Amino acid sequence: MQHNVLILDFGSQYTQLIARRVRELNIFCEIFPYNNPPADISSYKAVILSGSPFSVRAEDAPHPDLSEIRGKKPLLAVCYGAQYLAHFNGGEVAPSNIREYGRANLSYIKEGEPFLEGVSENSQVWMSHSDTIKKLPEGGVVLASTKDVANAAYRIEGETTYAIQYHPEVYHSTDGTKMLENFLVKIAGVEQSFTPNSFVEEIVAELKTKIGNDKVVLGLSGGVDSTVAAVLLNKAIGDNLYCIFVNNGLLRKDEFANVLDQYKGMGLNVKGVDASERFLSQLAGIEDPETKRKTIGRVFIEVFDDEAHLLTDVKWLGQGTIYPDVIESVSVKGPSATIKSHHNVGGLPDFMKLQVVEPLRMLFKDEVRRVGRTLGIDPELLGRHPFPGPGLSIRILGDITPEKVRILQEVDYIFIQGLKNHGLYDKVWQAGAILLPVNSVGVMGDERTYEKVVALRAVESTDGMTADWVHLPYEFLMSISNEIINKVKGVNRVVYDISSKPPATIEWE
Repeated sequence: MQHNVLILDFGSQYTQLIARRVRELNIFCEIFPYNNPPADISSYKAVILSGSPFSVRAEDAPHPDLSEIRGKKPLLAVCYGAQYLAHFNGGEVAPSNIREYGRANLSYIKEGEPFLEGVSENSQVWMSHSDTIKKLPEGGVVLASTKDVANAAYRIEGETTYAIQYHPEVYHSTDGTKMLENFLVKIAGVEQSFTPNSFVEEIVAELKTKIGNDKVVLGLSGGVDSTVAAVLLNKAIGDNLYCIFVNNGLLRKDEFANVLDQYKGMGLNVKGVDASERFLSQLAGIEDPETKRKTIGRVFIEVFDDEAHLLTDVKWLGQGTIYPDVIESVSVKGPSATIKSHHNVGGLPDFMKLQVVEPLRMLFKDEVRRVGRTLGIDPELLGRHPFPGPGLSIRILGDITPEKVRILQEVDYIFIQGLKNHGLYDKVWQAGAILLPVNSVGVMGDERTYEKVVALRAVESTDGMTADWVHLPYEFLMSISNEIINKVKGVNRVVYDISSKPPATIEWE
């Protein structure tokens, strides 16, 4: 893979956004923790320092060694990075008298500077810091100011080093992408050559070299990531790819048969394994969500391993790991706190003596979809909403029973089909139904009922890291609620989840 831009992460919540904006410019970039950079950075054409929740004045503040970067490679320091360069190089950083968080506007822009070419005065930027740069570092030249921040942007004489106190990567910075483009393309001379077509050509060639004539086994889920990974591997090694699609009994209604047919129509070498009874029996009586996830992961590995052993001379395990999984597993503070168990990174048990191949490990979700379109994958499959690995088990709060699965499958089917029939499906990033461990009193006909409550959830997002609930039309929600209550035996009440992430998560468990 080409190494164009290195992003050093200091723990900012916006670091992945920097990478996304750079990728949108068709420039490949990689994120590394500031304290664990690549051993060899010679191939990188530019470096970006991220923001950080730390203050440069704190004793435990990140303190990177920039001796191989400053003055040797084009460098852009964002927020904490800008303060770091000032604080340790003859400048002064002090607590800000005015809270500098949120929208601000550039009130001064130095003329004739390529970094700010095409950026007009009054351009909106996004501030997020409690310290401010009172004095520029040695050789510093102010490039931009806001009403409250005199040194909002600067460069250092004699170096290709630029620094900004604001965040160009967030949408609120109106000309943020333009500034990144100016730095990377006009100043650093980085080529804009990272496209879906170039990725496919490069990764297929890499897979051919890496795998040769070896056999690869890959578990398909019906989702976008594993599907695109399978098609890439198929393009590289053909019939040496063996795909296994496991029915854990917790898929959507009719999904096992429908997706299996779809895969076979794509020319993939797929074997369907119906292990639903095995999964449901192992889950019986388990209520804790993390235990449910781990049980499903364990049983999946057992089933997958049983099937893999029926194949001979398999040397590789294919996985649909994508870049956010990789980043979160090697964060600045170590692996991220367990919100829920990941199943892609580091989940291979010792007894499966296979090497791992992950064709998508450097791509974000939206990039995976673009690559899929380049590969000619059915748009309906590429447009499928994300679906959790543990399936409906984490949408059934409490213990799992076949009857609860039946109820939720029927509810989910009505909701998802309703979104499609009303032209709403593609406007939603992810949707599903949740079966609550609650019974409520109802009246059907002249009879009193005491039946289940279901919650409907629909969110809009880009990559699932943050999400807002979707304002579905009231008429649609009313229609779906009536249809669920009338058609699904065991449900007499429907509610709609209007929580955003954060503070809530997309899934309930």
